[in-house]
Amino acid sequence: MDKNKFIKDNFGISDKTLKLVSEAEESIKEQFKHIENICEINQLRVMKAFADNRVSDSHFVATTGYGYDDLGRDTLDRVYADIMGAEDALVRHNFISGTHTISTALFAVLRPNDILVSITGKPYDTLEEVIGIQGEAGNGSLKDFGVKYVQIDLKHDGTPDLEQIKFTLTHMNVKAVTIQRSKGYGWRPTYSAKDIGALIEFVKEISPETICIVDNCYGEFVETEEPTAYGADLIAGSLIKNPGGGLAPTGGYIAGKQKYVELCAYRLTSVGIGKEAGASLGFNRQMYQGLFMAPHVVSQALKAAVLCSAVFEKLGFEVDPKPNEIRHDIIQSIKFGDPDKVTAFCQGIQKGAPVDSFVTPEPWDMPGYSSQVIMAAGAFVQGASIELSADAPIKPPYIAYMQGGLTYESAKLGIMVAADKMIRKE
Repeated sequence: MDKNKFIKDNFGISDKTLKLVSEAEESIKEQFKHIENICEINQLRVMKAFADNRVSDSHFVATTGYGYDDLGRDTLDRVYADIMGAEDALVRHNFISGTHTISTALFAVLRPNDILVSITGKPYDTLEEVIGIQGEAGNGSLKDFGVKYVQIDLKHDGTPDLEQIKFTLTHMNVKAVTIQRSKGYGWRPTYSAKDIGALIEFVKEISPETICIVDNCYGEFVETEEPTAYGADLIAGSLIKNPGGGLAPTGGYIAGKQKYVELCAYRLTSVGIGKEAGASLGFNRQMYQGLFMAPHVVSQALKAAVLCSAVFEKLGFEVDPKPNEIRHDIIQSIKFGDPDKVTAFCQGIQKGAPVDSFVTPEPWDMPGYSSQVIMAAGAFVQGASIELSADAPIKPPYIAYMQGGLTYESAKLGIMVAADKMIRKE
């Protein structure tokens, strides 16, 4: 069977688009080799953690009620801790999102009159109401509980403002700093685990007791080490992103120093109970299996991101990262400068999805966001951004963010459909 003929006949992709994508693939072969090497190392890391913790089918048994002595739940915590290079971890299906895990970490370690400083600029939109930057007074934000917030904006080149960070840490008794690894809805570099480690070292030299909390969403398994290996006190993320491998149906994780993870467990359940209770309800197998698959699935998503970058750069759009840059998360940004093009791109990604390909996404007032947002996500797990998805706030400079792809081949189709829509609009 002729592949290109099948694509043209069944998906309506033009010859011009097929040629463009073929040329883009040829230009990124070396980047693919780098991604495959990272994947193999990470798969070995996962295998070692599974073996060292003697994972067996007994760990997949469901518990109910209080969930005391849930061997699978407790072992999964240790597996995550080993992989993350952390003292301890808290992995639970009842974390509903990355925002929930980060919120849990913040409320766990902060007390009235404490000072929280974001040292990587504005946090992700859904954390604004958690902190109290947005939202009504009395809704239970950190601000309502007397936690003070300071934001240190990034410099023009997207790097942290070390001079301002030093000034703030020197003149204020800062309880915790937050570091956002990925760019969120911004146009700035994603920070490597090593870069984050250098930033944490800088903070600790000035203020050794300040707790360093990293939003690690979209970054897991993109490199061979996580920020906890470089001194982060806590990292947090979602299982419907990278570490769930497309199989975890929900959940999240927190990893880091044991004393802080314990406080997070107290916040999630109850003081004095913490990690000792909480039934797994049969989710353990999917969480283990998803973690096992995660290095490979992340590599597929990375390849898709690199292809997307190469294709849309060839179409004349500004992209970040560029096709042959080393990556530190799975997100690909494309600056369209036009709301209609953003919408067309997201609609094209949706048409290339395995689920709901017939749906046409439109911008809407999504809870937790300050502007309308368009989201394309034809996923087996609702909202799973390790599956092929694209989203964008409908505001200047009209940037779309693509991420995910359980398989490179399926993600490639979505990218081709989106590119074809652009080419046909020319």
